[in-house]
Formats: sequence, C-alpha cells, structure tokens
Amino acid sequence: MGHTPAQDYDDIAKAIQPYLDGAKAGKGDTMKPAFHADATIYGYIGDTLVSGPIKLLYDWTDSVGPAPEITPRIVKVDVAGTAASVRVEIDNWQTHRFTDLFNLLKIDGTWVIVNKIFHAHQ
Repeated sequence: MGHTPAQDYDDIAKAIQPYLDGAKAGKGDTMKPAFHADATIYGYIGDTLVSGPIKLLYDWTDSVGPAPEITPRIVKVDVAGTAASVRVEIDNWQTHRFTDLFNLLKIDGTWVIVNKIFHAHQ
C-alpha cells in the first residue's frame, strides 16, 4: 500500500509537535527538531518587526520561559505533494495569543518547517 494524504496530515502534526513542546517548556532547544537549520521567522510583536533566522524564536522562547497553560490548535493543513502550509492558533503563551502560519517541505521523506510567519494578537 502506498503513502496516503491522510498519513501526510498525521506526519505534519508530528513534525510541528517539537515546536509546541518547546513553547510549553520555554526551551528553544526543544523546538529545533521541528525546523530546518536555515528556517526563517517573520512577524510583529507590537510595532516591532521580528525578521530573520529561526534562532530569534529559540532565543525569545528561552527569554519568556515555560508556558504550561498554552493551548495550541492546528486549525488548517494544506498539502500539495512535498509542500504544505499549516495554521496554528495558540492561546495563553504567557500573556500572548498568536496565529502561526508555517510553510513545511518534505525533505528526504521528512516534513520540516522552513518558514514561520506569525500574528501576535493585541
């Protein structure tokens, strides 16, 4: 039996789990398996543009610490072959609520986040 699209959805959910685990734990290192080494991040925190290498996310996560009350939800997954986009709504990341939009690529059979853009709700 071949690979099914439903399997991609499950694999993508598993691929972003380290990101969610790292957010909850407040540990950037925990997030790293979810992201390509050259991944990027873009978005605003208030009026401040966050843009550049994904290390900015790891450093911010380390600085804000654990978020045990975090409630993430995957609300949309769109898959086209080896490319995918995922929307995640996250409440209670400390005092923040975020909408995350991830672009993933299936590299050597493994889904990995190559880009994150986000909206921080006021």
